[in-house]
Amino acid sequence: MKGRKSMVIWLALVGMLCWGIAPIFAKLGLQNVNPATGLVLRTIIAVVLVSTWMGVSGGITQFRQITFHQSILIAAEAILATVVGDLAYFAAIKGGNVSIVSMIMAASPLVTMICAALFLGEPITAWKCLGAGYIVMGIFLLL
Repeated sequence: MKGRKSMVIWLALVGMLCWGIAPIFAKLGLQNVNPATGLVLRTIIAVVLVSTWMGVSGGITQFRQITFHQSILIAAEAILATVVGDLAYFAAIKGGNVSIVSMIMAASPLVTMICAALFLGEPITAWKCLGAGYIVMGIFLLL
């Protein structure tokens, strides 16, 4: 279990670095480009890369294991995160200060924490509340 937890932390750190660097490329790439057009291009590139990786690794066969209910849930996540959320993010990045937009967007775990408690029964601990308070305070300091 300790090895798995360590891997999870390393993967999260890699994700954090990528999500921290990516907005710079988005801001520069969206000059004179409509945010929706930029999102479509980014999505096409991601689909090609991930599909190629799945094809090479044999992961395509796993699609047969996905139930209809799981497909609906994943579709809902795609609509909220990739379509609505990313489009709002691209529009905000294009029109605003990339560092402020990114920090506000990074507060999404607050929403996740509340929804996880409401819909998944995950506990809201004192430490989570303290962390959430710091996030909210940080957003207010930015604005």
